[in-house]
Amino acid sequence: MTTRLETPEFALIRRYFSQLTHSRADVLLGIGDDAALTRAPAGCLLATSVDTLVCGVHFLETVSPESLGHKALAVNLSDLAAMGAEPAWVTLALTLPGIDDQWLEGFARGFSRLAQVHAVQLIGGDTTRGPLCLTVQVQGFLPNGVALRRDTARVGDDIYVTGTLGDAALGLYRLQQGLTDEPGTRELVMRLERPMPRVAAGLALRKLAHSAIDLSDGLAADLGHILDASGVGARVALPRLPCSAPVADAMRSRGDWSLAVSGGDDYELCFTAAVESRPALAALSRSLDLPIIRIGQVEAEPGLRWYDDAGQPWRPEHGGYDHFTEHDD
Repeated sequence: MTTRLETPEFALIRRYFSQLTHSRADVLLGIGDDAALTRAPAGCLLATSVDTLVCGVHFLETVSPESLGHKALAVNLSDLAAMGAEPAWVTLALTLPGIDDQWLEGFARGFSRLAQVHAVQLIGGDTTRGPLCLTVQVQGFLPNGVALRRDTARVGDDIYVTGTLGDAALGLYRLQQGLTDEPGTRELVMRLERPMPRVAAGLALRKLAHSAIDLSDGLAADLGHILDASGVGARVALPRLPCSAPVADAMRSRGDWSLAVSGGDDYELCFTAAVESRPALAALSRSLDLPIIRIGQVEAEPGLRWYDDAGQPWRPEHGGYDHFTEHDD
């Protein structure tokens, strides 16, 4: 009789990830086999998104493992929110320099808490040794014909954003500059390290929005994706951009709107909707206790045009974050 020994990799999976998340009835076979078996509801589309987070590129080495676990899932749920999809399943590929029990416990805790909030089940993945890197894939459902897309903005639509812009970018700047004692820094860093995906807003916008995107690379870049995909242009009133007090103060002192326009890592939703939807969107904002702010309008002329509080044109120095462009940080 022989005894099968459990490898360190499978011991890690069993200890930290096997029972990590919500258990769903539509998962027939989850972690522990060569592939997961799942069942999508009849009449629904399956939305799938994947993101990779690399240490030193997408997060600082000093971030807590609990915050990193949260963010690894949050940025993917934000993609589903932008499509109007209801989250269901997630897979996780985790590359680690070594097995650190304290780090793994913190990471699993942050990942699990957010997964429980949105009834998401971890159904599989992989672990390997190497420089710290996380790849998360999420899948969710939405009924046929209601998906929010980038290529369906219409001339005359209002342009909206949820929440506030620029907080994560200012939080990152203060961390990098060692300005952690500045007022409001803790809240700004929380927006950077633990963004809240706007899943409820995305589901409600199925019936109200014409197009949508989540704001990961900055408003200028991401709204630009909607305009390019839809073959339209837009004008945006800079004074209407929703900003927290620290961000507004920082932009005022710099005489520059770039934090809110190009900062990135907001993970809010940007969407377009018909003028007739204004009352319904105001009601949705109240019901969710979430700012949903109209910032501009879609136009037929291609291009994205910005106007300051004097009505003068303004041009950002940077269009937003690009992974294949050299960055100073």
